[in-house]
Amino acid sequence: MKHILSLEYLGLLCLSLYLFSLLEYSWWVYLALFFLPDIGMMGYLINTKVGAFTYNILHHQGIAVALYLMGVSLGNPLLLLSGTVLLGHANFDRIAGYGLKHADSFHHTHLGKLK
Repeated sequence: MKHILSLEYLGLLCLSLYLFSLLEYSWWVYLALFFLPDIGMMGYLINTKVGAFTYNILHHQGIAVALYLMGVSLGNPLLLLSGTVLLGHANFDRIAGYGLKHADSFHHTHLGKLK
């Protein structure tokens, strides 16, 4: 099952790259913004509950899709860019085994325990 999920996440990462290719930005912009969602880990400086919340907000695929769809409906390229990068990063993290966090520990994710 783990391999099937990894293939699904890889497909969604590829989708984000394809959607980005439709935008009028240089590829360096995607690369420069790719790890920006990890700023959500800063919440762990407060406590694990806040850290899990801020991390999950910036790694949630539904939020990525919502941002992208808002960008489509409003014709807003920044929302399209945000949704695309967020989708790519969230799935990259899932391929690496980092899932959405539970409030008790950074290492407790919806994909299991991190080592």
